[in-house]
Amino acid sequence: MSDKNLLLEVQDLKTHFHTSRGVVRAVDGVSFSVRRSRTLGVVGESGCGKSITSLSVLRLLQRPGKIIGGQILYHWQKRNGNEEIIDITALDPDGDEMRSIRGGQIAMIFQEPMTSLDPVYTVGNQIVEGINYHLKVPPAEARKMAVEMLRRVKMPEPERIFDSYPHQLSGGMRQRAMIAMALALRPSLLIADEPTTALDVTTEAQILALLRDLQREFGMAIMYITHNLGVVAEMVEEAIVMYLGKVVERAPVRNLFYDPKHPYMMALLQSIPKLGRKSRARLQAISGMVPSPFAVPPGCPFHPRCPKFMPGVCEVSEPPVTDFGGEHAVSCFLYQ
Repeated sequence: MSDKNLLLEVQDLKTHFHTSRGVVRAVDGVSFSVRRSRTLGVVGESGCGKSITSLSVLRLLQRPGKIIGGQILYHWQKRNGNEEIIDITALDPDGDEMRSIRGGQIAMIFQEPMTSLDPVYTVGNQIVEGINYHLKVPPAEARKMAVEMLRRVKMPEPERIFDSYPHQLSGGMRQRAMIAMALALRPSLLIADEPTTALDVTTEAQILALLRDLQREFGMAIMYITHNLGVVAEMVEEAIVMYLGKVVERAPVRNLFYDPKHPYMMALLQSIPKLGRKSRARLQAISGMVPSPFAVPPGCPFHPRCPKFMPGVCEVSEPPVTDFGGEHAVSCFLYQ
């Protein structure tokens, strides 16, 4: 695939938190790319660095978090057809250029909409605020654009919802409002950070179908962050698997499910209940717990929990990356 299809390149990204207890290497050498109009899944347990990776891309890190290494390259396709490659890590997080990218080019849907929507402003005012910042259109035009986007996300009575407050909406409607706010400016990349976690199964299915429809309509890329492998199978085309701030496997989603290479990914798949099978066997669980971020084990970070642990090897040094071809690569000593 040619370089013109690249939208975002993350190269050896390191995001650390310097605290009184020590340094937390939340993101420790992560590399991946997102292609235009494609969907990348970011998979892993809670605490593996998925959300910090996305916040690093948008430069929304809270102190004491800081990007200490690597590059985040955004391929900005200008209206005149020219492409400009911008290193997001070199920008001022509060500067005009980063603000024009954030929301205008790269938007984000957060996990819990009630913590992202301001309770004292109407839904419409919050959508219009972003439109006005980036486009500077008359108030009537901004309202029209916001109502139309609420209609696009299949919100019932969009004119009424425009003047409603977040607490007056259901969980699914608040999430649709968040999607409308994120997509009001037709971004090239949408980062969805577990946007259906707090929703019931029926509403979750509706939101996922809505995101697929809007992706086809707008031609945008999606970076979908989740721990739900069912969502990964349904939504994404390729995925990276993260563990303790590192990418341990990268593959097209079909390879990831039918030919996983890393013991961590194998264990995740084995822990999923199988529908239609009558069995009294207990589900397989991954032994142990995710280590404390203040005490990351040496060598391969998964080795204390790994059923294929090799003494004298896995705990000594970090595993090299083995490339299996077809965009499939794994960081593990098993294949050396």
